[in-house]
Amino acid sequence: MVASPASMPLHTAVTATLDMAGVAYEVLWQSQATQSINDTAAARGILPARMLKTLLLRDMGNQYALACVPGDRQVDPRRVREQLACRRMTLADADKVRAMTGYTLGTVAPLGLPRPLPIVFEERIFDHDSVTISSGDPHAGLWVKVADLVTLCQPLRAAICRDDTP
Repeated sequence: MVASPASMPLHTAVTATLDMAGVAYEVLWQSQATQSINDTAAARGILPARMLKTLLLRDMGNQYALACVPGDRQVDPRRVREQLACRRMTLADADKVRAMTGYTLGTVAPLGLPRPLPIVFEERIFDHDSVTISSGDPHAGLWVKVADLVTLCQPLRAAICRDDTP
C-alpha cells in the first residue's frame, strides 16, 4: 500500500525550502525505496525523462558542483567542467555526497542544501513545464515547476549530457 500525504506528512529540507518560498508542489509517494531511476519512475507512475537526476561532482581541487539532468540521460562531467572552468570532474562518492549535500545517494535535490554549491541544469530540463525532484526522502518525490526551480536554484543552463544517451 502506498502512503498518502494525509497519513504521512513529509518534512524535509527540500519541502521546507519550497514552503518558505511559497512554491506549490505535489508529493509523489512510493511504498518502498528503489535502486534505479527506472524503478523509481515506475513506482511513481511517471516517465524517467520527467525526473530531475541531481549528481554531485568534484574536481581535482576539491571544488564541488551539482549537475541536474533528466532521469533518462547521463551527465558528461567534461561538459560541466567546461561550464565551471574547473579541472577534471568526477562523481563524488557516497560519503562526500552526504557531507556536501546532507542527502544520501538517490535522495539528492538541488534545494535545501547545507551550503551553497554551483548548480548546472541540462538544457533538456526546460523541455517540460514541471519535473519531479527528490524530496530528500527515499519514499517520495515532488512535482515542481521548472520555473520555480530556476528561481530558487539560480542554475547555469547548458548542454551537459553525454551525446550517446537518448
